[in-house]
Amino acid sequence: MDLSGEWRAAPATEELRRTFHEPELDDRAWSPIAVPGHWSTIAGLEAARSVLHRTSFDLAPAPEGRRRWLCLDGIAQQGDVWLDGGYVGDTEGYFVPHRFEITDLLDDREHHVLGVDVNCSRFGDADNRTNTMGAVLDPELTGAAGANPGGVWGAVYIHETGTVAIRFFRAICLDANPTRARMSMRCVFDAPDGGPITLRTRVAGHEHEHVHAAAAGENRVEWTFDVPAPELWWPHQLGEQPLSDLRCDVLANGEIHDHRSVRVGFRSVEMKNWTLRVNGKPLFLKGVGMLPTTPRPGDATPQQVAGDVGAAREAGLDLIRVIAHIARPELYDAADELGVLVWQDMPLRGVMARGVRSQATRQAREAVDLLAHHPSVAIWCAHDEPFRRPEPPTATPPVMTQQKPSWNRDVLDRSVKRVLTRTDGSRPVIPHTAVPPHFPSLDGTTSHLWFGWHDGRAADLAPAVARLPRMARFVTAFGAASVTDGTDIVMDPRWPAIDWDGLAARTGARAASLHHLVPPNGVADGNTWATLTQAAQAEVVKTSIELLRRLKYQPTGGFVQFYLADASPEGGFGVLDHERQPKPAWQAMVDACRPVIVVADPLPAVVHRGEAVQFAVHVISDRRDQLADAVVRATVSAHGTGDEVIEERSQAWGGDIAADECARIGDTSFIVPDGATRIVVDLELTAADISRTNRYHAPVR
Repeated sequence: MDLSGEWRAAPATEELRRTFHEPELDDRAWSPIAVPGHWSTIAGLEAARSVLHRTSFDLAPAPEGRRRWLCLDGIAQQGDVWLDGGYVGDTEGYFVPHRFEITDLLDDREHHVLGVDVNCSRFGDADNRTNTMGAVLDPELTGAAGANPGGVWGAVYIHETGTVAIRFFRAICLDANPTRARMSMRCVFDAPDGGPITLRTRVAGHEHEHVHAAAAGENRVEWTFDVPAPELWWPHQLGEQPLSDLRCDVLANGEIHDHRSVRVGFRSVEMKNWTLRVNGKPLFLKGVGMLPTTPRPGDATPQQVAGDVGAAREAGLDLIRVIAHIARPELYDAADELGVLVWQDMPLRGVMARGVRSQATRQAREAVDLLAHHPSVAIWCAHDEPFRRPEPPTATPPVMTQQKPSWNRDVLDRSVKRVLTRTDGSRPVIPHTAVPPHFPSLDGTTSHLWFGWHDGRAADLAPAVARLPRMARFVTAFGAASVTDGTDIVMDPRWPAIDWDGLAARTGARAASLHHLVPPNGVADGNTWATLTQAAQAEVVKTSIELLRRLKYQPTGGFVQFYLADASPEGGFGVLDHERQPKPAWQAMVDACRPVIVVADPLPAVVHRGEAVQFAVHVISDRRDQLADAVVRATVSAHGTGDEVIEERSQAWGGDIAADECARIGDTSFIVPDGATRIVVDLELTAADISRTNRYHAPVR
């Protein structure tokens, strides 16, 4: 029975909390509210942190031998549930589905009143975070500043079972090859009378039965079975994405009492030296981060959620990183269907308070139950940036401040990682992001590299990695923010004395970094400056991706650009804007992520007349076949004051490009002539079935 629809809501007060759950209470003066939904959309409730919800429904008592369960699929963030004046239970975790038995509570009447007291706390101390909503409530991520995601945002319904009912369920493909796939199953069920219980699983035309002698009460059963000759699921770069429906029935005395159904794909994943292998084949991961589709999770439509995954696939990306939150179910379904891998963060970001440990580990178990059957989910990550960010910010993660033991890194993150490893075991688990080598863990984890954003140029990434190659093994954030032209802040006639703090809050970008990206002094107006930030963002994205792809497997296993789409109309780090329209950085990312690209070393910021410009040319191929008889041509031209070409030089190379390889093609040099004002490098790659170009330029002094 679906209980979605129009409910009634009122701000919580201590007096009203004592009576709101009573069936006789008159709630006609309360505000109507849509469930699923968020209360900040209702006039008078925008600033509330606790809101009382009520609805009524008619339902006769359950037939003999049947049980009824109240299911709540999403409450942000904590709730207390009442039915007909009786307390049902509490919820914690905005993404966690909750299920409560209400069979006895429904016996006395046919008209019922359901009440839910929902609390959504403020973000709190940025260096001692107490909530586990991650990116949904983090003001450092664009669009979250000031947002109030509180509400009953998931479906609410009543589920009926026999006397034996499933409480928790988990299905995981442990490993797979063309001969067989091994499935790991876990079922927690309640059997009031005990006795022999059959767990019957059907998937891909294969049926398996596991018989368990159940004790009276709750039983936890784990088992494995093999599926012969499975069709393997692949990322879209490597193959097709066959999916199968898996159904598990719980039977007593030959009768089905309850069941669970999920969709699975048969594949194996492993990571070694930060290179991911899917079904034994290595894959250099080109990825992008995903924030919540909308600041309030219930506001997004299924089409919007799936559309972002489709955009990542359209851009030629292999991976999406779900940054510090659990996304809507439609994201994972779309990733399964489109062959896009998922790096899944837990909703932990920054320095967390000690009190969150038990809740964080519980939610890690819930995340595995919720998502582990998806073949697209390839990597778990416990915690994003578990440290206090330095002031001023730096292009690389802080090193010296992370040498001492930390409760977040050494206790919380290890605890969450341990839970993820024990409950899944089929996927790599990363304890945290952006943590450099430190004692006793001298291996470190991923890097967040902000060359060209906080300081320097994007091209500075190359010499930095040459000094410390470990820093580029896997990069889970890089890029730059840009500002939308035409918005009220940048159109302020007081330019450049505009509201920089407000712009920073609305874009999730520090004002000082925006000033570094494009200095506002000397720019005629704010609108022109905003347009220049978009071009500068595109250059940072292009340069960073090309340099990281040149390090393919040696040592880089992949990268994640930070992030796909802005949550704020004013701008952000997205390569798509708030309306999912492409910025210049979108095309830069698409071009830099094509399966085959030709690249040159970045040119200096400025070259001088008489100076020798030297660079190497590389071809990077992600194709699984050899690129035969390829021809690469590099043309360097010097342009004069009127942009006319005053001197030009070309060099060409030919040969085969091996599969899945970065090949150094050759080196060239050019003496900048007198009268030149700009140097342009044009690259062209041609082969039997492919043609690629690239361009670089630098001013001359």
